[in-house]
Amino acid sequence: MKKNKCLYTIISILLCIIHNLYGVPEDSISNKKRMVYRLKPSADIPVFIGCSVWATYMLLQLPNKSASTPEQVLSLNKNDINPLDRWATYPYNAGLDKFSYYPFYAAFPLPFIFSLTGNNMRNDFLKLSFLYGEALSVTGFFGTSATYFENKYRPYVYDAGASMAKRISPNAKSSFYAGHVEIVATSTFFVAEVYSSYYPDSKIKWLFFTTAGLATAGMGYLRIKAGMHFPSDVLLGASVGAASGILIPYFHNHKVSKPIDLTLLPFASNSISGLTMIYKLKYNTNKI
Repeated sequence: MKKNKCLYTIISILLCIIHNLYGVPEDSISNKKRMVYRLKPSADIPVFIGCSVWATYMLLQLPNKSASTPEQVLSLNKNDINPLDRWATYPYNAGLDKFSYYPFYAAFPLPFIFSLTGNNMRNDFLKLSFLYGEALSVTGFFGTSATYFENKYRPYVYDAGASMAKRISPNAKSSFYAGHVEIVATSTFFVAEVYSSYYPDSKIKWLFFTTAGLATAGMGYLRIKAGMHFPSDVLLGASVGAASGILIPYFHNHKVSKPIDLTLLPFASNSISGLTMIYKLKYNTNKI
């Protein structure tokens, strides 16, 4: 019953979003038609194809990660986990893990459906679909790469109640970072950013960003309680997903005056490793 109520709540939120959208006049952007988003094929297509191909390749390689040995698993100590994550070594919860896939799969088509709810957006449906695909490809590029290259044990591995077969499986080393959370954040924040671009004078823009934040946090809660991810995995997944969902449409709505300066640097310590992304950009605040 609790699961059904949660599912009904998620559906109700989505219905409220669509209802509120229909309540916004079509001329709320401007009485004059203007181009909201501008694509640059010479840059967008290579980014989309490159990130998509790489993310797909990484996704196919994940099952090939090496399994752990029982000795390695038994030697793990909760006290070696960083303080932020140490409290979240929950046992595996199959029910919550399975249920988290409902909002996960629902998040994928949400921006496509949303793009059909207003005349101006329907006219730009193909453009918005491409932008969303580009956002997903960027999200996938970082998410699958991180999961493949970083062997971080899931929280349930530290719980003796889980079967040894599950604790030593390759998937048990895919905690870094939260892909479900990343996808939900990309989808919902993309919708919020697109809405704010088409309806800049709307008084309910905050509702879309708040809903996106709540949906992302809800998914994070499910993944933590299911024993699948640590809080740091969830925070990173939410940050990357939200950044992709917001910035991909945002930078197609603003004029960039100077080239992007992007630097990726690896970092490592005794307990954690990953990538540091330094992103420098100078742009005009004037919209296209």
